[in-house]
Amino acid sequence: MIGKLTGIIESIGEDWVILDVNGVGYEITCAPRTLQALPGAGARASLAIETHVRETEIRLFGFANATERAWFRLLQSVQGVGAKVALAIMGTLGVDELANAIALADKAMIARTPGVGPKVAGRIVSELEGKAPAAMAAITVDDAGAPAQIGAAGTNGAAAGAEMQAPVPNASAALADAVSALVNLGYGPGEARMAASTVLKAEGAETPPETLIRLALKALAK
Repeated sequence: MIGKLTGIIESIGEDWVILDVNGVGYEITCAPRTLQALPGAGARASLAIETHVRETEIRLFGFANATERAWFRLLQSVQGVGAKVALAIMGTLGVDELANAIALADKAMIARTPGVGPKVAGRIVSELEGKAPAAMAAITVDDAGAPAQIGAAGTNGAAAGAEMQAPVPNASAALADAVSALVNLGYGPGEARMAASTVLKAEGAETPPETLIRLALKALAK
């Protein structure tokens, strides 16, 4: 199965990109936010790939990094969520927003995705609660052991890294401060954000950063 492709961008469409890899053009389906982050035609790029094999077709889905691909897989474990819906969710929410929506049981945030109603959003929250940290912590590198990246291949993936470490939209300043402190202590951005968000949900929106950090560290140590 194909797990990653690196090549030259030949063309970009509404929901696809053709990547020329050593003379072979691969058509890869991507969410709009992934396509928008790509450089233009003629530039070199890398994408984490999810391969779907059906009786009549082989379809490739592309992501900025392996963490996004992990979320794509995880979303499809929920009843009623197929590849199309999972990709739509990934196109509407970044991985940070999605992780926080699940941690805070924010069904409305997930339901912002076109085609995702309250029932499906509710199932996503209930079925993925507690599963997301493992997906985000365990799958953060590509097959060669280096961070998966989007954009010019061979760069240090600054755009993807910025998305993972930026303060979460709509999150409180206390949550952002707590996540930053946990990351500085050596925890991954995903697991730090999930732990702090879970504490915030339990303790309330006015919980100060020092309390969030202390309780999140206690949770992460279990």
